[in-house]
This record gives sequence, structure tokens and C-alpha cells, in this order.
Amino acid sequence: MTFDKLGLCEEILRAVREQGYRSPTPVQAQAIPRILEGRDIMAGAQTGTGKTAGFTLPMLQLMQKNRPSGQRPVRVLVLTPTRELAAQVGESVATYGKYLSLRSTVVFGGVGIQPQISKLRRGIDILVATPGRLLDLAGQGAVDLSQVEMLVLDEADRMLDMGFIHDIRRVMKLLPDRRQNLLFSATFSNDIKKLAGGILHKPVLVEVARNETAGQVSQVVHHVAKSQKRALLSHLISTGDWRQVLVFTRTKHGANRLTEQLGRDGIQAAAIHGNKSQTARTRALAGFKSGDVRVLVATDIAARGLDIDQLPHVVNYELPNVPEDYVHRIGRTGRAGRSGEAMSLVSAEEMKLLAGIEKLIRRKVPVAEVEGFDAAASVPEEGGRRSDMPRARRGSAAASPARRRRRRRSAVARG
Repeated sequence: MTFDKLGLCEEILRAVREQGYRSPTPVQAQAIPRILEGRDIMAGAQTGTGKTAGFTLPMLQLMQKNRPSGQRPVRVLVLTPTRELAAQVGESVATYGKYLSLRSTVVFGGVGIQPQISKLRRGIDILVATPGRLLDLAGQGAVDLSQVEMLVLDEADRMLDMGFIHDIRRVMKLLPDRRQNLLFSATFSNDIKKLAGGILHKPVLVEVARNETAGQVSQVVHHVAKSQKRALLSHLISTGDWRQVLVFTRTKHGANRLTEQLGRDGIQAAAIHGNKSQTARTRALAGFKSGDVRVLVATDIAARGLDIDQLPHVVNYELPNVPEDYVHRIGRTGRAGRSGEAMSLVSAEEMKLLAGIEKLIRRKVPVAEVEGFDAAASVPEEGGRRSDMPRARRGSAAASPARRRRRRRSAVARG
């Protein structure tokens, strides 16, 4: 199937072709026709599946087709959990709507509110927003949502995880009862189903590769002592001549520390997390996309929604506490059918987290060893993944000359 068969107008198809796309992804092929029919959608689609274009393309078509004359009220509201995802959706709307006479804008916190108010007062058709800033604007009387025709909740599971449920309910009260609703979520938890039940009307279910990692992503685990992780990461980047690497840490402090350490190793890196100002986050991302920054070190929330064209490498410096976040992380690469590589640096303390991830994705992640880094030191002797390592390699490591010398010295000391 090609995009030409989906009922989109020539202006949108032209913009799609300019981006190099010919065939829709599965979620696009399922969702676009139903959205054009005016149906509510409940879509299970994670990052990297083309879900943003899956709602952006038909949304633009419907708004252009039914465009009223005169004043421009907000007719589409897209809610996202993070600033980065809001910016990504805004870019998608601008890219695919470049040949249409529609106006759009993006609003989120962390930047001045007055420029956003000015844009809203000039009139827009499509508003992309994070819940907090949207409610701030509504409280100041700067935005009227009473004529919204379509509501899109993007990454609804993440919005609930981040505690936005009360903000979402407050937003709902500002919207008209009659509207089309599109809900996209990587998971269908009970909370998501409850939220959908209160918003969607006889929705069509679209479910694509839920909780599964993209087939184009090559995954590998490196067992390494916690104290050796930074050295191994620098080694992989340098010897592989990686020019663009997205690295995940669990904490903001950890992201800052790793960025400084990589800098001391001569590797240009920048951190992106919630404590960074929006200006700093935007600057770091721009430098990463342009190639001026070689490594972008990010926390999960800050990286949610990052869309980096043809990103080749993702590294889990620390495994996430929530298995689903692993899927979201490595979904930053291998997007839209392209190939990518995801590596996880796993210490002994993280073996239970790895087991949870492998249970979720229903497969074992292959183990690789790097010469000069002692994998055996990081893996428990009993249980865990130690048993997955080749027996010959374990035996040779245990009988290495250095270890025999250490054992002899220890025996002498005890004697």
C-alpha cells in the first residue's frame, strides 16, 4: 500500500513525498482511514512506529477540508506529556501542513508565556500543548477551547505516569462535548482503559507491536562492573568512531556526572533533563542533531518524544526501573523502518531489571564481551545471566595468570 491509497489530498501527499516516505507504517495504514471517517481511535502504538504522522496527516486533511472563514478558533488540541514531544508534534504539523493554509503553534512551560499568548490571539487552527502550560493560558483567558473539534492525547500512558490525570480532567471541562477523540498509548493499563472509557465514544481499536521492540533494532548486553561503565562507554564510542550516541541514565545527577566524565575523556557531550532550562535543552538537542555534540546524555522523561533522524546508537548506561521504559528508550533508534543499535551496560546489581525487560519483550538479549573489560566480575556466580556466558570463556577467565597470582598471594597471607 502507498499513501496515495489512503484518501489524503495532494498537498499533504506532496509534503509526505518530500520527506522520502512512500508506504505507510502499519499504525498509519490502520489509523488514517478511520480518523478520516470521523471515528474515535484508541491506538496502542509505541515510539518509532510512525504514530505521530498517523494522527497528524488525517488531522490536517480534516481541518483543511472543513476550514471556516473569518476568525480562527482552536479546532484541534494535541496534549503531550513533555516539552520535547510537544515540539516534535509541532514540527510534524508544520512539515506535513506546509502546503496548507492552516496555522498551528506549540505551547509548553519553561519559556516565556507572553509570546505564546501573542500567537494565540492572532488565531490558530491547531494547538499542541503540555497540560500545565495550557491550563495556565486558559486561566489567564488567553485560549478558548470551546470550539475544539478534535482532541489528541499522545503517549497517554506517560501522562498518567507523570501525574497529569487531574490536569487532563480539568482540560476536558474546557472542551465541547461533541468532538472527535484520538488516544495513543504504548500500553493499555487499567488506568488507561478507565481514562479512555471517560473520553472516547465507540472507539476503533488500533494495536501495533505493543510492548515489543522494533525488529530493525539490534540489541546487545555488555556485562560490566559498575565502576567500569564509564570507561567501557568511552571505549565503545572511540573505537567504533560513533558520531551520534544517545545515552540514558536513571537520574539527573548521573546525567550531569557522566557528561563531565565524557568531556574529560575528550568526547563532546551534553546533558538533557528536567533541571535544565528549556533554552539549555533546546540548545543541547540542536547541537546533537547538527553533529556539534557527539553524545547526548538523557533521563527518561527528558528524552520522551525526542525524534532524531537516523539515530544510529542508543546506550542504556543504566537500565530503567520500569521495563516498558526500555522499549521507549531503544525506540529512539530504528525508526520508520531504519536500522539501529541498542546497547545496555549491565552490572551485577541490575540483573533483576534485565530479567524484567526480557520477560516484557519475550526474548533474551544477546550478550557480547569487550576485550579488556572483565564481564565475569559483574555477573553473580550463582543464577542470573552468568550461566548464559560461554563456559570456555568463564573457565579461561577464572584460570587467568593474574587471578592465579592473586589467589596465591591471598593463601600466603592467610597462612
